[in-house]
Amino acid sequence: MEWMSGYLLAVTFLGWLLMGLDKWKARQHTWRIKENTLFLVALLGGAAGCLIGMYMFRHKTRHTRFVWGMPLILAGEIFLLLYYGRRLLV
Repeated sequence: MEWMSGYLLAVTFLGWLLMGLDKWKARQHTWRIKENTLFLVALLGGAAGCLIGMYMFRHKTRHTRFVWGMPLILAGEIFLLLYYGRRLLV
């Protein structure tokens, strides 16, 4: 269970970092991080970091896919953590 905490912390930080990096790249008019990559990181457990990064950096907040998608992914991850986390402890 300890490894799961480390993994989730790392992927959450990665999601936050990628949002900030993509915002910086948008301002520099250089190559960007693909939206599918951002969603993949979110689906792999980094939705909280992506969501925090979205609003901290004011990035992708006008895109309906992100405004609705990231919170839904996060809700699903919280559900899975509560469901499987409880089953692992029993």
